[in-house]
Amino acid sequence: MTSLSSKDIEDIFEKLRGGLVPERGLDSYAVGIDRELAEVRRQLDLVAKGLGNVKFLRGGYGCGKTFMARLAAIEAQKHGFATSFVVVSDNDLKFHRFDDVYRKVVSELGTASCARGALGDILDRWIGKIEDGLISTGADPDAADFDPKVAAKLGEELTSMLGNQAPAEFIRAIQKIFELKQAGELTEAAALLSWLSGSTNVAASAKRVADIRGDIGSRDAMAYLRGIVGMVHAAGYKGLLIVIDEAETILRMRRDSRHKSLNGIRQICDAAGTYERLLWLFTGTPEFFDSRHGVAGLTALHDRIEFSKDGEFASLRQPQLVLRPFDKDRLRAVARALRDLFPAENPELHASKISDTFIDLLVDKVTEGFRGHVGLVPRHFLREFVNRMDLVQQEPDYQPMAMKDRAYEPRKLTTEEESALQNDGAVISDVDGDESGPIPVEEVW
Repeated sequence: MTSLSSKDIEDIFEKLRGGLVPERGLDSYAVGIDRELAEVRRQLDLVAKGLGNVKFLRGGYGCGKTFMARLAAIEAQKHGFATSFVVVSDNDLKFHRFDDVYRKVVSELGTASCARGALGDILDRWIGKIEDGLISTGADPDAADFDPKVAAKLGEELTSMLGNQAPAEFIRAIQKIFELKQAGELTEAAALLSWLSGSTNVAASAKRVADIRGDIGSRDAMAYLRGIVGMVHAAGYKGLLIVIDEAETILRMRRDSRHKSLNGIRQICDAAGTYERLLWLFTGTPEFFDSRHGVAGLTALHDRIEFSKDGEFASLRQPQLVLRPFDKDRLRAVARALRDLFPAENPELHASKISDTFIDLLVDKVTEGFRGHVGLVPRHFLREFVNRMDLVQQEPDYQPMAMKDRAYEPRKLTTEEESALQNDGAVISDVDGDESGPIPVEEVW
């Protein structure tokens, strides 16, 4: 378990109060997912050795897909990886537009020392390594020719690392950013870094400095991503983990966008092995994988990532890693871990009022509100539980066990929760049109 600062602990409970998954400290209350987490670590180990791969987290509503994906990102950073956590949106991210995907991936790039927007930090770290290497061989960092030596070495590493796999504009942009920084022209360097991050709002005059025309387009974006992965490794990281969360959002897109997005995922799967030290991790619901509107409608993708079981057993090493629904025992264990983590002013009073008996009672009450479907309650339960712990801190006369003598009023269920209750845990998305035929295979880049 990672040691947490008071700031980390406060962040955990603030996120849980809002029904969100925290971005740190998840291993402090992760319960019942040891086997699944071991498979994620195995994938990271493979990528650290130079392989490239795609993995899919499969789970119904309330199974903890986002939690597991966030935990995977924490694990990756802890073991020396850079990460990017992208949430699929039908409003601002069209997944078949690889320039959109690239821009989101780079903007969400993070490391253990830089939580978000870490591209500049990664580049600085790479250049720092080059400088240290030259100094170790006797170069004088104060000499007039030191910067030219660094620039020459940077050019050598770019050529050897990327060869013909990244666009020439990528290499020119990296070299020019270094030159501009050394000359103290930080605004111009920042503009080029923004362009390299996929921005379409960089002035033409800033791009001309590096002999660059236009913006990074959809057909070129994946080649630029190859350059980003190479840069991450050159900076000393073991590799890059890209999380694509809530892939089932694709099902809510218009049919043409949905088809193209699924084709895009198919192309990522086909090319994954050629992106050394890159692991893609997608999360999705069974409906996304099994419905004819989703993966099952695209035979070329379905055949590559098909999920199989032998009775009640499913291999963890197949492309889809299934996440098991919560049960009451696991929910109680999570609550006890959070109780012990909670920053109480009076720990003894806190422990006496938030007792195991109270936790059992709250689990039963909240579960009743969801008609006995334990797998749907975790997010709501955790909000209720943190609220009760807050009341213990704020109100001296508050007795949480008193709830056993009064009716528990669950909040109004969301559309997704109602759908899941009516369909045995599955959320049925609205999709347009009658699609009895297969999704046409289309090359997007």
